Amino acid sequence: QVQLVESGGGSVQAGGSLRLSCAASGYTYSNMGWFRQAPGKEREGVAAISPNYNTLYAASVKGRFTISRDNAKNTLYLQMNSLKPDDTAMYYCAAAPAPWTFSLSSAAYNYWGQGTQVTVSS
Repeated sequence: QVQLVESGGGSVQAGGSLRLSCAASGYTYSNMGWFRQAPGKEREGVAAISPNYNTLYAASVKGRFTISRDNAKNTLYLQMNSLKPDDTAMYYCAAAPAPWTFSLSSAAYNYWGQGTQVTVSS
């Protein structure tokens, strides 16, 4: 059974850090990514990583967030530093079963987790 389960969200003050995890099961995934959606806004790609560890970042998080994966554990991570109130959103893990287009577009992924909430207060 294909399953992506996020964890690690929470509330933090501006300038703080959080580390999100995504436990993947049921398949050996190719490209994986993190997306976020704030209330009233569209879902946006935050970071993506290929099976051979190439990475992509949204301009808004580059230099502050780091995506990584442990292929042996089938786990995806997102280290978030220097958090800002604008980072407040539901964060979703996403995965593709094959090496389709490597991008931050949600269309490039067809498996999704349920999300974990990140709230950053000023």
